[in-house]
Amino acid sequence: MTSPAPITLSEPEGLPEGTIWPGPDTLVLMNRQIRQDTDPARLSRFADNRWELNEGIFEDHARSQSLNFEIVPEPLRLAAKHYVWQLINHPKARTLRRSKKGRVALHSIEICFYGALQHVLKWLADQGITEFCQVTDDMLWDYLDALDADNVATSKRYRRINEVRRLWIQRDLLPFFLRLPEAPPWDGEDTQVLLEKTRSDRENRTKRIGEHTMQTLLRWAVRFLEDFSEDILAAWDEHRTLMARRPEHMRGKRRRRQAGELQADVAAYIDRLRSRGESLPGTRRDDGTLEVAWRHIASQLNCAHSFEITASGRMIMESGLPIGEGVYLDTPVTAELDGEPWHPRISFDEVPRLARLLSTACFIVVAYLSGARVGEVLNLRRGCIRLDESTSLWLMEGLYFKGAEDEDGNKIPEGTVREEPWVVIEVVAQAVGILERLHESHLLFPNRLKPIKQTPGKEPKRRGEARSDRTIAEDLAKFTTWVNERCQQMGRKDSIPADPGGAIAPSRFRRTLAWFIRRKPRGLIAASVQYGHTYTRMLQGYAGSYEAGFLDDYAYEDWLFRMEGIAEDERRLLEGEHVSGPAADAYRYRVQAASREFAGRVLTSERQARDMLGNPLLQIHHGEGMTCVLNPAVAACQLRGSADDPMVTPDVDDCRPNCQCLARTDRDIEINKERAAELAEIVADPLAPVIRHAREQHELDRLLTIIEHHELGART
Repeated sequence: MTSPAPITLSEPEGLPEGTIWPGPDTLVLMNRQIRQDTDPARLSRFADNRWELNEGIFEDHARSQSLNFEIVPEPLRLAAKHYVWQLINHPKARTLRRSKKGRVALHSIEICFYGALQHVLKWLADQGITEFCQVTDDMLWDYLDALDADNVATSKRYRRINEVRRLWIQRDLLPFFLRLPEAPPWDGEDTQVLLEKTRSDRENRTKRIGEHTMQTLLRWAVRFLEDFSEDILAAWDEHRTLMARRPEHMRGKRRRRQAGELQADVAAYIDRLRSRGESLPGTRRDDGTLEVAWRHIASQLNCAHSFEITASGRMIMESGLPIGEGVYLDTPVTAELDGEPWHPRISFDEVPRLARLLSTACFIVVAYLSGARVGEVLNLRRGCIRLDESTSLWLMEGLYFKGAEDEDGNKIPEGTVREEPWVVIEVVAQAVGILERLHESHLLFPNRLKPIKQTPGKEPKRRGEARSDRTIAEDLAKFTTWVNERCQQMGRKDSIPADPGGAIAPSRFRRTLAWFIRRKPRGLIAASVQYGHTYTRMLQGYAGSYEAGFLDDYAYEDWLFRMEGIAEDERRLLEGEHVSGPAADAYRYRVQAASREFAGRVLTSERQARDMLGNPLLQIHHGEGMTCVLNPAVAACQLRGSADDPMVTPDVDDCRPNCQCLARTDRDIEINKERAAELAEIVADPLAPVIRHAREQHELDRLLTIIEHHELGART
């Protein structure tokens, strides 16, 4: 083991060219872009044991992020700080990707620090290591044994091994005493070979939201938009007006009233309450007695709180009106649920909750029906939706962060505007319009609908103004709770059921949408809008391109669906199912060959699923009374996608009778028999119009010919 001189804060000899040696006061984010609203005095310095990264995080939905070096064993703490500082700042610090370009993103550094690096450093410190040059090849092999002895999960072993490799590939940037041995760790063997196991977390583990749960959640979200939004927006406007009239907001701003003017307003106020049969707004004291809510009345009358001790205040006390328990708005409840008001009279204190619920409902609609990533949705700006008059398409513009890189492969921290917008359906545009009326923020999903005044020097560490992933997940839970409580109060049976996969997280929306589009293309989203229509719209814009990522989720669901279909088709063939039609031989070959080729295949990424779907063996598509064994070169229908696209599919709703891709199974023939029986009844009806009789007779003759040909083949 090498015994170097201890690390000092002064610049060491033999520092590699281009490497800067930080001093105690050197900025942690010295060579990183920082937010324009950053207070330079709050930036972390090298000597700090907690490094704040928030000033270099541009995603407005990102949580607060920092590196706490107190968790690193003291003997290795200074070495760790020098290494991580170079990861953050050195322009040539490399990622683990095969490309030699690109630095590690700050968010990724934080994840690796807490998820893996700290554990590697602790083990090294336990071996007496104080500087990385003391590590030997044999010691790294011992580390593998230690991971095995501690029963560390395979996914965590991969991450910790990767952190050793990351430290090694930075050798050329570090001084001698911070370098691992020159030879690649573990002789350069692939991690999968070293562990003899595949990472389970490489397989897609995002759980779909259950069908009934998602449909009910979406139905209530759309109900908020279409039925409740006007009541909530009106109540929220009144709430904000009353809040703005509070004494603390009106000092020096209130106009002086003319003599007798306030008394006239009070008299009108009392008459209004009396005519509606209402009580004075009141609150209950700790001793159980009721008192008049003077602050609320003062806001309603737009006068000073002290008016209660004036003649105007005595008018209210002498009005004879009882004091009620509760402070309610004047905004009426106009929307109904099954003929009943959807909500009791709205109280002042409940309005912020309803406004937040409306915002959450809008998030559900926008995030779920656009196929956009959660971070992309949470970073949407006011004015992001427009209607393209030439195509009648609703276009949604925004930033993307995942994969946003400069020409050197470095992450662009502030994100990049999408070259092409998402194409969405009208209900998404409606949700955006409601959000723009709900608040004044430039973001559609601000963390607070009404901004609060910040005290200088006490600003939150988190710099982003948008809701975070965690916050929006909490909002989804609160939305579900509110809906279910309302259903219980009104005796409704359409509450949102608990999801078998656990809490509803926004990251599960994309996979769930892909499942519905593949499995339930005729399922209704809202009114007459079907999932199949939504997918067609998405394909018309950038959301349908591979860079957007949604097609990878859809491909994964498509892969699962087709493999289930192949297994069922093979089982039927083995049981003697007959197949007819021009593509019958191709059908039998593909089913048997696909079963041999893909049975038991485990996919490690969604994109791999997309690549697999291009295999001709999987081009079997079951429709209504027919099966398409797709060959794009001879298909007679209008294909969805170009012929050379691996995701191309036939339009099974527009199948042409003369198509050479047609095959018919016994299952298809049963459907055709049912249809033939329905047509026979119509043809036998003497009152049927002549034109309809002729049309249905022609179709009946066609189906009977197909059935006869199939059954004849089954007997021979």
